[in-house]
Amino acid sequence: MTNSLADSTSPYLLQHADNPVHWEPWAPAAIERARRHDKPIFLSVGYSACHWCHVMAHESFENESIAAILNEHFVNIKVDREERPDLDAVYMSAVQLLTGRGGWPMSVFLTPDLQPFFAGTYWPPQQRGGMPGFPQVLHAVIDAWTNRRDQVTRQAGEITTALSQSLVAASAEGGMPTAVLLEQAAHSLGRMFDRRYGGFGAAPKFPHPMDLRLLLRTAQRGGRLDDLEMVVHSLACMAAGGIHDHLGGGFARYSVDERWLVPHFEKMLYDNALLAVAYLEAFLATGREEFAAVVRSTLDYLLRDMTDPAGGIWAAEDADSEGEEGKFYVWSPEEIANVLGDEQEAALFCEAYDVTPDGNFEGHSILNLPRPLADVARKHGLDPVAFAERMRSARATLLAARDKRVRPGTDDKVLVAWNGLAIDALARAGAALDEPRYTEAAARAATFLLAECRDPQGRLAHQWRKGRASGLAFAEDLACLAEGLVSLYEATFDEQWIVEACQLADLLLGTDESGLHAAGGFVDPETGAFFRTSPAHETLLIRQHDMLDNATPSATGMAATVLVRLAVLTGRERYRQAAERAIAAVGPLAERSATAASQTLLALDMLLGPIEELVIVADGGTAAAHAEVKPLRFRFRPRMVMSLRCRADAAAKADAPRPLDHLFTDRPGEADATLLYECVGGTCAPPQRLEGTTTESRPHRKSPRAGQP
Repeated sequence: MTNSLADSTSPYLLQHADNPVHWEPWAPAAIERARRHDKPIFLSVGYSACHWCHVMAHESFENESIAAILNEHFVNIKVDREERPDLDAVYMSAVQLLTGRGGWPMSVFLTPDLQPFFAGTYWPPQQRGGMPGFPQVLHAVIDAWTNRRDQVTRQAGEITTALSQSLVAASAEGGMPTAVLLEQAAHSLGRMFDRRYGGFGAAPKFPHPMDLRLLLRTAQRGGRLDDLEMVVHSLACMAAGGIHDHLGGGFARYSVDERWLVPHFEKMLYDNALLAVAYLEAFLATGREEFAAVVRSTLDYLLRDMTDPAGGIWAAEDADSEGEEGKFYVWSPEEIANVLGDEQEAALFCEAYDVTPDGNFEGHSILNLPRPLADVARKHGLDPVAFAERMRSARATLLAARDKRVRPGTDDKVLVAWNGLAIDALARAGAALDEPRYTEAAARAATFLLAECRDPQGRLAHQWRKGRASGLAFAEDLACLAEGLVSLYEATFDEQWIVEACQLADLLLGTDESGLHAAGGFVDPETGAFFRTSPAHETLLIRQHDMLDNATPSATGMAATVLVRLAVLTGRERYRQAAERAIAAVGPLAERSATAASQTLLALDMLLGPIEELVIVADGGTAAAHAEVKPLRFRFRPRMVMSLRCRADAAAKADAPRPLDHLFTDRPGEADATLLYECVGGTCAPPQRLEGTTTESRPHRKSPRAGQP
């Protein structure tokens, strides 16, 4: 038996298609049925890689008696939060207002007019651990709806009013923040920093990649070595911990302990894309090769295990396999010995990676590095370099064996925003690490998104799965994809990516290519902050700004970031003005909570400058020009834009859209030469010839104390 979810594009909804609960997707028909039959709506929101969503599904939604209660008394609607981040955000606000906390699975009871009146997250099937059983909750809601309707309706109205009033209030009056705000944010993060294990706050520990990138900038801007130490220590501890997949690459979503040892094992595309950029920037700032290795292993994981044949990158991998959380990832000494064969090699690997008979997770061992491999080598009188190579070979052998296990489920939908983050990471890494395969993967994903992720009207869609695009793009989709395209341009110097990025920026702003106001747009005209949705989207209970970072950057912060970059590249003042208004709107929030607005502070850091403009005009072919430009990429330059044209290519493409002409005006080339025009903070140096090498070289420092980033 299937319910109404069987035709869904969402892997999460399809997981529930065989539940005895009469689930329906969020759609006008389901809402109208609730109104017609005067039934409350039970709204259940989750995502495919959510462990506790699976637990509640197994305990309650597969339970015939609980399903019977739901089917008789409620209209039951299932929502994939990744498909509908707008719905998720609205009703998560209600959960937090009612309970003081949030999370998934999210369980909200609504009136037929879609107003929330009771909410929670996970409920067990019977009373347990101080929580009421789910049937107990259902009967209480039924009793209130049947016998105290006036009270329910009044409470729903009050909650809706409170939601409207508690919307993050963007400031239309605040001035442009200064560098003082960046310093305040760094101090705030310093107070939260865990100096023993790295990261911020207590367990559960999340990676906070935007915060780490912000600290890299404050370290460079003010010579704050402590800020750099926080980044280096955090990234080193995460890379050594169990949150990092030491065999296959990539990171789990978070650690349940303060040591980064035991993760919730789901792997999300956004985490890995954002962390790849953080590790890449830390490598460029410090020269620590182990950070570059993490970048490569993380991106290799995405390309090997998470890339759709069509070119897009999938959303997530589950935490569970064969019904057990983490089963795919954990080991015993016997399993290591059986795979490696050599008893001595197995013993050394187990010592290095903390594999013990008792285990560190439910009788098994999560691979982690309690101490550096070099220390283990020295203990046994072994050459550290040779020992590292032996461990690399052992990891490859174990990965091949692990690949024969039952793999966790994959959420194989392609989300535009998360793919934009991945394109950004791949493009940056391809350029900085001189790895063309990453750049090629970024271009392939971008080409796919722009061609295939379209709704029937040709508008950019929010997602794609198995040949079907669906949903209209949200602000985060446009902003993250535009950011990825700008990075892809700077990696390839193919101007089509800037043309596409400008089109996305204009859609965000609701302007046409000439800057005139057009229909739609996501900007709040009163404040300059960005709404999550445009007027073309479904009208929900409230229209929210998207101003606060969560696990992913806010749409306002990411829009401000890419608008600053595009303003410098194109000279279009409307982009700069929009970025300034967005940053000013978020400023008061950032003063209260730096970690809620780090992406906006990254945009502020670039806006404040000094911005480096590197404009290269080459006389030879593109390949030769790329080779000459390579050395310019091997430093941490967070406020840099780079542009290149070959004179022959420029003449051949004179009829194409040329948003970059601003940069190349009055900057002629020279026969048989590649010229670099470099301006810093509006002050320009005389052009210099590039010969394939410059005084700028690949980063080589091993410790942040050896010099500032």
